[in-house]
Amino acid sequence: MPLPRTEEVSARYRDLDLWDSAEAAEALWEGQMAAVAALRPALPALAAAADAAAARLASEAGRLIYAGAGTSGRLAALDAAELPPTFDWPHERTALLIAGGTASLLRAAEGAEDDTGAADVALAELQAGSGDVLVALAASGGTPFTVTAVESARALGVLTIAILNSPGAPLVAAAEHAILIDTGAEAIAGSTRMKAGTAQKAALTLLSTLIMIRLGRIHAGRMIEMRPTNAKLLARARRMVAELTGCDPAAAAAALDHAGGSTKLASLMILRELDRAAAEALLFRNGGILRQALGDTGGPSL
Repeated sequence: MPLPRTEEVSARYRDLDLWDSAEAAEALWEGQMAAVAALRPALPALAAAADAAAARLASEAGRLIYAGAGTSGRLAALDAAELPPTFDWPHERTALLIAGGTASLLRAAEGAEDDTGAADVALAELQAGSGDVLVALAASGGTPFTVTAVESARALGVLTIAILNSPGAPLVAAAEHAILIDTGAEAIAGSTRMKAGTAQKAALTLLSTLIMIRLGRIHAGRMIEMRPTNAKLLARARRMVAELTGCDPAAAAAALDHAGGSTKLASLMILRELDRAAAEALLFRNGGILRQALGDTGGPSL
């Protein structure tokens, strides 16, 4: 395997340690902007991966499994943790395979990325199969733990998606959907927590959000599946119901209470003047997608 782009030394930053802090900060900021810009050519591949993932996860059994080592693994963990509060994605439908185990989230375990056997063991323990989706991240695209996780998962029928930052790396061929973000050399050679990490975080945010859009967990630009688990979120949920239905705040609060905290269900109950059971049946018939449920009754869609 050729030297990953992320390991190259950038002539631009060769004297970085000699610059004053203001000059260095501006130069590093330039790199961060370039990292996000590098995602643009990968958007078609990212969109295709999101559509394929949503199709697999449309059943009630499929899981979204993340895999990575080091910075990539920690970024994966962050994305996985944000799905339940944002989209009410079930905790039991999310899994994380990180080299060195969850202890490496706080304490680096650099040697663990070479342990290919650990990836196979973790997949076996999950009993991964054709209903699941694996999203693997590796800046170099050649991390042994991550490559093995993708190859083994694909052999089990799991849909495999890879996010990487080095062209020609093993992950490109290993995954069914490879999202290559060519961020080039880092300001500090090999420090992929910088440009590569920023690009991976952006890609993960876009990918998981697109998947949730396709699964009907976003409606009219709102987090329709969000659960009101604190005062701020309760106020947001009531506001969403009022905005989507045109009702007053008191009616929104009452409907939300009757709907067990479900913004989607409360909105449908008001808009179609249904009781909870009827609204739940209508949503079920339409795959949980509010826009389809509204159209199913023959009324206007929001």
